[in-house]
Amino acid sequence: MKFVAFERSKQGTGASRRLRNTGKTPGIVYGGSTEPQMIELDHNALWHAAKKESFHGSVLEMELGGATTKVLLRNLTMHPYKQQIQHVDFQRVDANTALHTKVALHFSGEENSPAVKNDACLINHVLTELDVKCLPRDLPDFIAVDLSELKKGQSLHVRDVKLPRGVKAVVKGNVNPVLVSVVAPVVEAVEAPAEGAGAADPKAAGKGGKAPAKAPAKK
Repeated sequence: MKFVAFERSKQGTGASRRLRNTGKTPGIVYGGSTEPQMIELDHNALWHAAKKESFHGSVLEMELGGATTKVLLRNLTMHPYKQQIQHVDFQRVDANTALHTKVALHFSGEENSPAVKNDACLINHVLTELDVKCLPRDLPDFIAVDLSELKKGQSLHVRDVKLPRGVKAVVKGNVNPVLVSVVAPVVEAVEAPAEGAGAADPKAAGKGGKAPAKAPAKK
């Protein structure tokens, strides 16, 4: 995916505010052997690009000053309540240096799994993206996760998923995080009435099992 950025000379809160008022978004690109560089982008183009999953998890081509540089999106700062991107950070990508980033998980097949079809279980997606490490050329747009074999009482862990070639999951120590868990349906128990509950009180019942009529009040 390719986008256009422009060099930005002025810094500071006031300069950034004025830039946003003209429909631009301030940003920065850093990493590699060169110094961090201040940039600006057209806000509308950036807004539409940010809606695409590939903009967040794949290597991007940034055109800046007539040259094209491969970068990764590292951060988007949103306005607290306006539909406005206030700042954006990119990191330069070296073809021979491994990346550490997040990749989206795409789940499929859960409606055909025994857990859902046979036992009416619910599938709980614990994680929707995965920390990975790989070279830029091996970075996938997403990681496919097949849930068609899930059964009642099972959970799917990181090590249960076959990752693309050259891609390694980043976890802490020997931790094997849960990606998906199977939740059994809740069955509400119907309580049986207690013995004798609902039966008429023989002392209160009159002839024919009816309660005696209330005596009229004395005047």
